[in-house]
Amino acid sequence: MNRIGVAVIGAGAWGINHVRVVATEPRCRLVAVVDPDAACRERASAFDTDCVHADPDAVLGDPRVDAVVIATPAPTHAVLARRALEANKHVLIEKPVALSLAEAIALRDLAKQTDRVAMIGHLMLFHPAVIRLRQLVTSGQLGTLHGLHSTRVNLGRHRKDPSVLWSFGPHDLSMFDFVCAKFPTSISARGYSMVQPDVLDVAFLTLRYPGGEMAHVHLSWLHPRKERRLTLVGSERMVEFDDVATDKLRIFEKGAERVPDFTQFDQYLTIARGAVHVPQIPMVEPLHAQLSHFLDCIETATPPLTDLESGVRVTSILDAAQKSLDQDGTPIAPRCEEP
Repeated sequence: MNRIGVAVIGAGAWGINHVRVVATEPRCRLVAVVDPDAACRERASAFDTDCVHADPDAVLGDPRVDAVVIATPAPTHAVLARRALEANKHVLIEKPVALSLAEAIALRDLAKQTDRVAMIGHLMLFHPAVIRLRQLVTSGQLGTLHGLHSTRVNLGRHRKDPSVLWSFGPHDLSMFDFVCAKFPTSISARGYSMVQPDVLDVAFLTLRYPGGEMAHVHLSWLHPRKERRLTLVGSERMVEFDDVATDKLRIFEKGAERVPDFTQFDQYLTIARGAVHVPQIPMVEPLHAQLSHFLDCIETATPPLTDLESGVRVTSILDAAQKSLDQDGTPIAPRCEEP
């Protein structure tokens, strides 16, 4: 079997994990690692790789490299992805795919002109618990989906670029896109900058969907504890995904039903129907599952689950949220094409 030659561009705090999974995947060969930082290159050299470089040009022109993983700082994602596609390489791009809707659309259009696989690192879509969430929604087991609420907070590393919206937001917004399979009609967002001027530390987003569903997102680098939680409220059942807990998924036999003749204080009753069910979730590392899917798509010439169309959808929501933030919470309708 011919192994797929892969180069990883970016071996920093997160990129080194890409180096690790590529180096340990039997179907591919870690041809090279690129990082301008000498300490990162030294750390990457501990893995089974042919060579390490400081300049991306060294791998983009290397015929041994079939595919490139881009795990560099966010402002460089779109530029490096464009160069990789123009060099006829398959490309896996860390989120966010771009920091503007125009860049994301241009990259999508370029990818359509090639026969290369272009995939976005929306990692949470490869988490077994999130895959189960989608199954619960599409099978109708939750009943009518009324709303979603996600929390992604911690007291963590503050970045200069991008903000918490563009750094944390793609995780939750890509999950909404995957689980609901609907595009929001409007986004309202507010937030504030406390640690660094003009760099958003905290953001609150509200999304409205065509069927009346609502979603709320809380993103923060200024929180006393780490939380990674997504809750779905349906008419028949509710489900909570807690990525920090040991039990990743809990299904509550409770729902919210509309009761037409119940008018004393509200239109809904919360109906308790039984105990909490904790399904068994396979222990699969999402980053390795993501790489495996990328390799599958290369080998079979099929579009990835997280293709550049999904990247444009998520970027359009981020773009609308940014516009709303700039207008102090004014609802903005997202669009997947430039006006």
